[in-house]
Amino acid sequence: MIGDLAPLPVLLPLLGAAAALLVGRHPRIQRAVSTVVLAAVVGVSVALLLIADAEGAAAVAVGDWPVPVAIMLVVDRLSALMLVVASTVGLGVLVFAVGQGTADGDEETPLSIFHPTFLVLMAGVSYAFLAGDLFNLYVGFEVLLTSSYVLLTLGGSAPRIRAGITYVVVSLLSSLLFLASIALVYAATGTVNLAQLAIRLGELPAGTQLMLQSLLLIAFGIKAAVFPLSAWLPDSYPTAPAPVTAVFAGLLTKVGVYAIIRTQTLLFPGGALDDVLMWAALATMLVGILGAVAQSDIRRILSFTLVSHIGYMVFGIALATTAGLAGAIFYVVHHIAIQTTLFLVAGLIERRGGTTSTARLGGLATASPLLAVLFFVPAMNLAGIPPFSGFIGKVGLLDAGVAVGGWQVYVLIGGAVVTSLLTLVAMSRVWTRSFWRPPAQAASADTAAAAAHDAGPDDAEDAPPGGDEPADEPLPVPESLAGGATSTTTARRTGRRGAWQRHVAVATADPVGGEGQPSGRAKDSRPSTRPLPAVMVAATTTMVLLTVGLTVIAGPLYGMTERAAGDLRERTPYIEAVYGEEGNG
Repeated sequence: MIGDLAPLPVLLPLLGAAAALLVGRHPRIQRAVSTVVLAAVVGVSVALLLIADAEGAAAVAVGDWPVPVAIMLVVDRLSALMLVVASTVGLGVLVFAVGQGTADGDEETPLSIFHPTFLVLMAGVSYAFLAGDLFNLYVGFEVLLTSSYVLLTLGGSAPRIRAGITYVVVSLLSSLLFLASIALVYAATGTVNLAQLAIRLGELPAGTQLMLQSLLLIAFGIKAAVFPLSAWLPDSYPTAPAPVTAVFAGLLTKVGVYAIIRTQTLLFPGGALDDVLMWAALATMLVGILGAVAQSDIRRILSFTLVSHIGYMVFGIALATTAGLAGAIFYVVHHIAIQTTLFLVAGLIERRGGTTSTARLGGLATASPLLAVLFFVPAMNLAGIPPFSGFIGKVGLLDAGVAVGGWQVYVLIGGAVVTSLLTLVAMSRVWTRSFWRPPAQAASADTAAAAAHDAGPDDAEDAPPGGDEPADEPLPVPESLAGGATSTTTARRTGRRGAWQRHVAVATADPVGGEGQPSGRAKDSRPSTRPLPAVMVAATTTMVLLTVGLTVIAGPLYGMTERAAGDLRERTPYIEAVYGEEGNG
């Protein structure tokens, strides 16, 4: 059964992309093709997960070539679970993009380009999860990265091109390093098949193993945005259209995390670099969340929290225990759903408020109560507020850390708790500034009062209401004092006008780096009074309900991640799935 289903998560999106190109002149058909294809991938992925959980890991040799020559697709609990989550959020993002394209006339996501490229991206993600050897894992990465280059620069604006250049350079660097690592692994062992490497790498000298492990870890660390290899992400993601940013945030870095989990457990189970991973996890958590707290744009805040929470996953991997790996896998599933949802909500916020800069937003809770709920639920989930899945995942990781013990682990636990609290601070600031604060209290409306304060108490009564610029008419001056008072009044008026202009510049200017309009669009940033497109709202609402559903099924889901972690630690199920009972290589 798995032999028939395993290729479909890769094959269906590729065939769908070809079909979408052929019907590029028929938007409705193209939308239907893309949606049906991803819905089918979701169904196939769920079937693979149920079979893998019931029967264990299985492998398919493409073309019926012998092992290890054949291209192997391996389905175990981890890869099947990742397929289900990735295809589900991919479908949600696609529906959101369809709604946005319909409402905007495809200005942001040109239909004939977006849909085929998005399907190829999903094929690359699926191939990376199923690949049974290092070279085809590299191919999966390149397929998804090549598609992401196109998606990131949709629209061709200057900020997007700049961000795309950074993203392309960093991605090419990590890919070259990965390819060089594959060459060295093959030179040392004579194979790139993961099951065969699990046996042969253990026969190499310890120094050679450490070198190969380090090279692979650096390559995957760049792709997963692990500190200090994460500086590229916050400047790359916020410039793209909302659906593109959402799928990037949810999936691309998690493919890198998946590669770290797979190689660290299957190829290098000795834990030679576990201490390094622990310090990297701590630095990723703290540096990322401190960057988030320092931002005033919602997309950049979310980009930094994305980096920060990668640290939780690396924490679980570094513990190198079944409980730690189970917590890491559960947190990967949780974070894919939450981060994707929050970026979709950010797209709705920009559409409703005209910007994602918290300095220029206000009153969204009153203007759009549903939008406020859609933000509040996943934001609290991300911060780890009970009883949401974010709390369950964090507690699972902390409990696994306590079980391991040691001063280094306790330092990491402290860093994880601080990161969670600062995440709550960052999300609360977005809530209070963008949703809870009345529109009249927005920063741009406070300039008159601030200017009057700077100009002195004598001029406070002249401050115009509502933040309008002071009038140009001269103030009345008694004739008896005209000679000496005119110059004083003129000086005060000049000072007051200068103060007003400074405050207007500070309160209304878009911050450097694109925070005011992170998408790089030249558009009217005034709040919109039009209703949000129903399809976009429905897609986002469904994603929010999905994140709540993770909390409802947290018990069975955590049990599945524990079984997946047990297989990873044992390694035998994966090797036997490829080679059979003998497990020789």
